[in-house]
Amino acid sequence: MSAFAIAFLIFAAVTLYKGVVTVPQGMEYTVERFGKYRATFTPGLHWLVPYVDRIGRRLSMMEQVLDVPSQEVITKDNAMVGVDGVVFFQVLDAPKAAYEVQQLEYAILNLTQTNLRTVMGSMDLDELLSQRDHINTRLLAVIDQATSSWGIKVTRIEVKDIRPPADLVDSMARQMKAERDKRANILEAEGFRQAAILKAEGEKQSQILRAEGEQQQAILDAEGRKEAAYRDADAREREAQAEARATIMVSEAVGKGDVQALNYFIAQKYTEALKEMALSPNQKTVYLPLEAASIIGALGGIAQLAKDAGKPQT
Repeated sequence: MSAFAIAFLIFAAVTLYKGVVTVPQGMEYTVERFGKYRATFTPGLHWLVPYVDRIGRRLSMMEQVLDVPSQEVITKDNAMVGVDGVVFFQVLDAPKAAYEVQQLEYAILNLTQTNLRTVMGSMDLDELLSQRDHINTRLLAVIDQATSSWGIKVTRIEVKDIRPPADLVDSMARQMKAERDKRANILEAEGFRQAAILKAEGEKQSQILRAEGEQQQAILDAEGRKEAAYRDADAREREAQAEARATIMVSEAVGKGDVQALNYFIAQKYTEALKEMALSPNQKTVYLPLEAASIIGALGGIAQLAKDAGKPQT
């Protein structure tokens, strides 16, 4: 084989190699003809004209993430804070992303940093620390609108860290400690208050139960006294009836001239006088010429009267 044939075979092999293009999944290639954009190769096997067409840009169509470097931001209340974040974006139009902007990732980073200073500079430090979602939403709206002409879609922007100055961190720590101490004191006072309420409620219930018990006891005592009064009155009534019958019997005996009836009255009065003298607090010892025989005789007269009252009248 001649040298010309060998050279031709080598040229044909190199030409075939240059003309076959394989695009992997998740990528898109732009094709340029004499430096001008001609087409876009999607994932798969493609053929281009060797020495005329060439691959311009190789672009990833997958979602990508960029770290936003840390920077110092002055807030609305003149506090210097350090802030960094991340940007998630995806290429939707490969030709625009390749030819509408130079250094796509660098442009996105600078645009994000500029708007980050603008948004956070219009807010107070307290708002920065408490409204991070609001910051992310505002940044996403602004940057997505600014980059739409580049053929990309900014899907998310997240502020990773906000670092206030050290003296502000110390002040915030003291403020947080004071707030926690305040809450602890409030909770402790509330606990004492609830305990006092429960104690007062318990004492109230105890007093109510005690009063109800005393009321029931008073009712029972009153019923007992009432029953005792009824029994005492009944006994007195019976005693009075017996005394009345005895008086009637003695009166009838006196009317008939019975001396024993008179002795009964005298013995009764004599006995009552002795009883009063014995119960007197001013006199402990009494000396009297006591005629026991007379009293016994009077008692015998009472017995005789009872026997006479039991006999049938003729």
